[in-house]
Amino acid sequence: TLDALKPFACEAPKQQEPEPLPYLAEKNHINYDIPLEAWIKPKEQSDASIVTKTNFKHMYWTVTQQLAHHTVNGCNLRPGDMFATGTLSGPEPDSLGCLLEITWNGQKEISVGNSIRKFLQDGDEVILTACCKGEDYNVGFGTCTGKILPSLP
Repeated sequence: TLDALKPFACEAPKQQEPEPLPYLAEKNHINYDIPLEAWIKPKEQSDASIVTKTNFKHMYWTVTQQLAHHTVNGCNLRPGDMFATGTLSGPEPDSLGCLLEITWNGQKEISVGNSIRKFLQDGDEVILTACCKGEDYNVGFGTCTGKILPSLP
């Protein structure tokens, strides 16, 4: 909940390009300091390797802006609906948020354990984690894992 994230609130990045439309202007331009990691476990390996570390605090559009934009044309949301932000890249080269960015659209190879990847392959697992760390506690979001399956004939 936003109450659980309140201790991790931080100022969101300054928005200049593109400048928010008037209905997205905010008095309190807040993001949250949530470290995020993405791992890949190639099908031929028993261990996953970290591919990127980024942070939600780099998100250009805040949660409230995304929610407002999503609903402005009448999209209904109800309590309990899931809401996701999509790819989140940080300012450093090692904080790019997706494999397409990390490999420069497949032009650059990366090491994933004992394997090389430009793109995900059938059987690869992608593991996403996020956890805020307080002084004596953590606010975690669990682990989200997905396996790349072959396309259907």
